[in-house]
Amino acid sequence: MALPTLGILGGGQLGRMTALAAARLGVPVRVLADRETGTGLPFSGVTIADWEDPVVLRDWAAGCDAVTVESEWAPADRLLAVAPDVRLRPGAATLTTVRHKGRQRRAFAEAGLPQPEHVLAATRDEARAAVERFGTAVLKQFEGSYDGYGNATCRSERDVDAAWDDLAAEDGLLVESFVAFEAEAAVTVARRADGEAVVYPAVRSEHRDHRLHAATVPAGFSDATEQTARRVALDTLAALDATGVATVELFVTGTGEVLINEVAPRPHNTAHLTIDAHHTSQFENHARAVLGLPLGDSGLRVPAACMVNVLGQREGAASPDLDDALRVPGASVHLYGKATVRPQRKMGHVTVTAADVDTARERAEAAAAAVRL
Repeated sequence: MALPTLGILGGGQLGRMTALAAARLGVPVRVLADRETGTGLPFSGVTIADWEDPVVLRDWAAGCDAVTVESEWAPADRLLAVAPDVRLRPGAATLTTVRHKGRQRRAFAEAGLPQPEHVLAATRDEARAAVERFGTAVLKQFEGSYDGYGNATCRSERDVDAAWDDLAAEDGLLVESFVAFEAEAAVTVARRADGEAVVYPAVRSEHRDHRLHAATVPAGFSDATEQTARRVALDTLAALDATGVATVELFVTGTGEVLINEVAPRPHNTAHLTIDAHHTSQFENHARAVLGLPLGDSGLRVPAACMVNVLGQREGAASPDLDDALRVPGASVHLYGKATVRPQRKMGHVTVTAADVDTARERAEAAAAAVRL
């Protein structure tokens, strides 16, 4: 019996790595991208066309047994309008909830999940009152805020007015009490449509300039905090009825409390290290879950690992020099095939596996710095 064909809406690095993992299983892959993403997708079955065009979507979906999205912003609703019988994973309801931070927060509250104090502020006065009550708060756009964009930290009425003028949409803004966290963590879960799931160990994540810089595993939390983080992530995916891989980003406080920051209903940067450190990568398990195949072992196959992102430092053509990076013991270099580089553009990542976290971190930092683009 022929293996089912996986369709991926989006041709960036997440689509690329998912397609490569599926191809390793022999699964045929069809990718639809709305533009040339610069990743140089190294396989056939790639269509670059206007994915807002209903004819393009219908014809492309006709060759897919199941479809997933590289980003929650892919035109899933348009796809279902022209191909209502397609198996979309995650489903439209999950994507609709996750796209809007207000809907996310309501869904978490209804499920009794732990999250920061917050207000869904429909007016400027409601936002002012919330900041006055919280003391320090983060105002976030309901849609489109990520990596530091669409967010503002506010401590005064003047801060609120500036953020409101800059960020508010017709339905207002999300106002969250600032969490004085001890650490940031992320837990990735792979979940099938029938509810079967596997949970990856928590990773400790470190951000710089609002962008993920490094992720390490084991995270170094107490057993109780680790188990709580994994349970919260599993319960979050169940509340969202998510299918495929999703990552729950978490705040860990000094008392061991775990609070949900946000959810990504797709493969996630914090779990890229699963390619080299785990028995089954997030990308392979995503393909398995979407297609209804048995899920793979999510456990570590090495003592420790660290991933560091490789960001652009200049403008121009990418011309990688990997010699020094590849000499670092335990280093695996993953470049995304992007032809051009610009400052802060995510060009790839490096993962180092080692006997302990400190060694993995030191070597990963060195290898990432040695990748010259």
